[in-house]
Amino acid sequence: MARLKEKRREKISVASEIDRLEEQRVRCQDNLERAEFRSRKEKLSEKQRQDLEDEMTIMNERVQKLDKELEMLRGENRRNMLLSVALLAISAFFYYGFFYNADKS
Repeated sequence: MARLKEKRREKISVASEIDRLEEQRVRCQDNLERAEFRSRKEKLSEKQRQDLEDEMTIMNERVQKLDKELEMLRGENRRNMLLSVALLAISAFFYYGFFYNADKS
């Protein structure tokens, strides 16, 4: 099952993966805010309050995990962008070197 997910993710661009993770993070953050609001406003039994705090802890961990994944993907996206710019600069250099100087001869 894990290999299937990895293969599926390989086909997705880094930018699409970043967008997907950001949407997940926003949803988790919204759920966390709702749970915090509920814990402040509603009168809950001790068991309900403990269950809600456990749920909030899990959501906080999930948000932190998504933040780490987003940081990693943004770094990969940055490296890809730098590689693209470097290839463009090299291509421009060769174009200038071969075609522009060929016209002068």
